[in-house]
Amino acid sequence: MDSDSPITIITAAEFLRHDTGGGDHPEAAERMVAITDRLAEGYLANRIHHLPPRPAEREQLLVFHTESWLFRFEESVLSGRTYIDHPDNQVGYDSYEIAMLSAGSGLVGIDLVEAQFGGIVFCQTRPPGHHAEPNQPYGFCFFNNCVIAARYWQQHYGRQRVCIFDFDAHHGNGIQTAFEQDAETSYVSIHEHPSFSYPGTGWAEERGIGAGKGTILNLPLPPGAGEEQVLRILPKIRQFIQENRPDALIVGAGFDAHLDDDMSGLAFTVDLYRKLGVFVREIAEEFTQNRVVSILEGGYNLRRLGSCVEAYLRGLAERDA
Repeated sequence: MDSDSPITIITAAEFLRHDTGGGDHPEAAERMVAITDRLAEGYLANRIHHLPPRPAEREQLLVFHTESWLFRFEESVLSGRTYIDHPDNQVGYDSYEIAMLSAGSGLVGIDLVEAQFGGIVFCQTRPPGHHAEPNQPYGFCFFNNCVIAARYWQQHYGRQRVCIFDFDAHHGNGIQTAFEQDAETSYVSIHEHPSFSYPGTGWAEERGIGAGKGTILNLPLPPGAGEEQVLRILPKIRQFIQENRPDALIVGAGFDAHLDDDMSGLAFTVDLYRKLGVFVREIAEEFTQNRVVSILEGGYNLRRLGSCVEAYLRGLAERDA
């Protein structure tokens, strides 16, 4: 990626229709508006292009999720339920269709990367995905967007060695479930320590199972951790990626570790997200021939979310960032 690389944002107005009940629920439609407004008025605005997603097909969802979960999810929203399993997992009448569209965002991004357009791809999507398990929702997540994208990259383009790098404040339990016994995929997660943070998974000792042993790298951080602690572990991530030799990289880009976001106790700054963007750009250039797609996960402080996303994209885009 050079300093003039175009930035493609894959998003749709339909994401605003996923109804989480308003009020105090953090995973609100206003998250999309906050990002869009900031990017439109910021210094990257003249480089940004928008592309619509397409819904994931049923068989693409079934690479990870069960038929029973798809039926239960669809029936729940059509019957007028307002949440599934836990009040965190708020839904409205359109939520099943919107979640399919969210799951399809990464697939459009992968197609774009494989067409060798030479730019940056960011999927500005909701609902998020990294907590979703095969047969149930967790933590605002219904379909696991990163897992579905990884399997699509493998099955449609033969990029068997896919790595997911997840810097959301919370551990991606669903991603780990998908890949912990898989020798060809790898998963790196920076997150607040499970002793203090939802969902209570992601201990450093969790390294993978069976054929997948050694393909999981969990790097839990203590409450209050910020730039110093993150920069200290980036060489370990680089070494892990070098050992696993991925063909493609998916980034679970969560921004809820910002010090003003009350969904975690971490203390990331806007500039740290820029540095994470620089790091992703460097490892994509070094290991995956710039095959990288970023997919939005968390980030709930509406005053900071847009600035954090912009900083991350600047790190991806600008060599002097």
